[in-house]
Parts: sequence; structure tokens; C-alpha cells
Amino acid sequence: MEIWTVLLIGVLFGVSFYFLLSRNLVRVLLGLLLFGQGVNLLIFTSAGLTTGHAPILDGSGNTPQPVADPLPQALILTAIVIGLGMIGFSLALFRKAREQAGAVDLDQLKED
Repeated sequence: MEIWTVLLIGVLFGVSFYFLLSRNLVRVLLGLLLFGQGVNLLIFTSAGLTTGHAPILDGSGNTPQPVADPLPQALILTAIVIGLGMIGFSLALFRKAREQAGAVDLDQLKED
């Protein structure tokens, strides 16, 4: 399962870099979105994938079964919320730029 996750991370990074090199603001936004999701998967995979185990200890002090690390899960949840805010703010900026300049291409925005 980890090999498929690593391949998915590579595809997400590759597609996001391709979109980030584009001159269209919408593609740049999609590239940022995909890059953030790739980083989230990278953090989740590097923490170690454990299936069927809760990120909670029973309080006895000993851990009879492997438990999931809750810190990467909390970081990813925070990154998702921050990413949503960033996407909303970027959409508002891109909309205003389109209204002002009449284009979403970076070369056309540069000329104005």
C-alpha cells in the first residue's frame, strides 16, 4: 500500500509543478492546491501507516498493539483548513484581478 501512496505523491507533485509553471492564474491555483495535498500525503506517509489502530493509548502505560501517531494527523487537519482559507482568498484575488484587467493570463496582467 505504501508504494501506491508514494506513486500518488509523485504524480501530485509532478502535476502541481506543471500547473505552477503555467501562465494562467487558474492553473497556478490548481497547482497550489495539488501541491498542498501532496505535502499532506507525504506527511501522512512519513509518519507510518497503521491500519485499524486508534491514535489513543489506554492509560495503562503499556502499548500492547501499535498505535497511530496523532501529531501528523493533527498537522494535516490544520493544513487542510489553512489550505481552504488560502484557496478562498486566492480565488477572491484572481476574481478581482480579472475584473480589473480583464484577463487571467500573467503576461496580459503584466502589460497593464
